[in-house]
Amino acid sequence: QVQLVESGGGLVQAGGSLRLSCEASGRTLSNYAMGWFRQAPGKEREFVATINWSGGDTYYADSVKGRFTISRDNAKNTVYLQMNSLKPEDTAVYYCAAGPRYGISPHAYAYWGQGTQVTVSS
Repeated sequence: QVQLVESGGGLVQAGGSLRLSCEASGRTLSNYAMGWFRQAPGKEREFVATINWSGGDTYYADSVKGRFTISRDNAKNTVYLQMNSLKPEDTAVYYCAAGPRYGISPHAYAYWGQGTQVTVSS
């Protein structure tokens, strides 16, 4: 089992930045691909970014490409999502996930955190 805990969410003005962290316990994160997803009220959970086990491959949703950066520190069992140039439409609960496969589908991930709220004011 892998337990994931997100942190770093909050309220920020449009154009601002936040860095989300996702710390794992139970098993080493280096065995897993990691992803970030988000869910806004009344909407389905959507893919944001993913990173493979080594950090050598990343992939982003078009809506965040060039603004968000996913990274990982396997020694700290932590994955990060640096979010710059935030927009009101980025407002959502952000979830990190761990899984055996690197991909954009939620079905690629077996373990999920509880989420952290990000609110971007205009």
